Amino acid sequence: MAEPAPATENNEARRIEMLRAAAELICERGFGDTRIADVAKRAGVSSALVIYYFGTRDRLLVDALRHSEDSFYQAAEEMLARVTSVRERLSMLIKWTCVPQADDELPGAWGLWLDLWATALRHPEVRDARDELDGRWRDLIERIVAEGQQSGDVAADVDLRRFALTFTIVLDGLSTQVALDDKEVTSDVAYDIAMEYAEQRLGLAPSKRRTKTRKR
Repeated sequence: MAEPAPATENNEARRIEMLRAAAELICERGFGDTRIADVAKRAGVSSALVIYYFGTRDRLLVDALRHSEDSFYQAAEEMLARVTSVRERLSMLIKWTCVPQADDELPGAWGLWLDLWATALRHPEVRDARDELDGRWRDLIERIVAEGQQSGDVAADVDLRRFALTFTIVLDGLSTQVALDDKEVTSDVAYDIAMEYAEQRLGLAPSKRRTKTRKR
């Protein structure tokens, strides 16, 4: 089995082109219907070169998702640098995750996560990558709440890791429903559910809701 090519200054631009092609194709077709040859054709390179850079199709999926996620975390760092309120920080993250598609995302980018989760069930390499990527997501939430504790916005007795774990589960579940175009779980409903959970668990004052409860 070929080993993935090391990232160097000379090959990084070409590697990014192939990652972009892979991400686009997986979003369009799904991982099961995306072949190495398809990625090579979209990127304008040979199949052998794609294999040289990534080694396996599983690794290509993982790296394509990492490539897609990099812009998200870059935006998150910029947001954290200018927004100090824990409520506003969490509100921004909910908006970014509980919308059908962000302006700077690949069309159907949530499909990358759905394919990764499904593939991780039976592929150890993808399972390990899923663990790493979800850990990064939880670390970001934990950091936001920890800084909220330091500022006095969040009670000192809040279990940071427990909240990060459950809140990311809530966001992932809601985002999946929005991505699948669930008739009841609109992006506004998802936002309200996630924000209600954060307010209740962190002791924040309730904010105005985007949706109204339907009466019988």
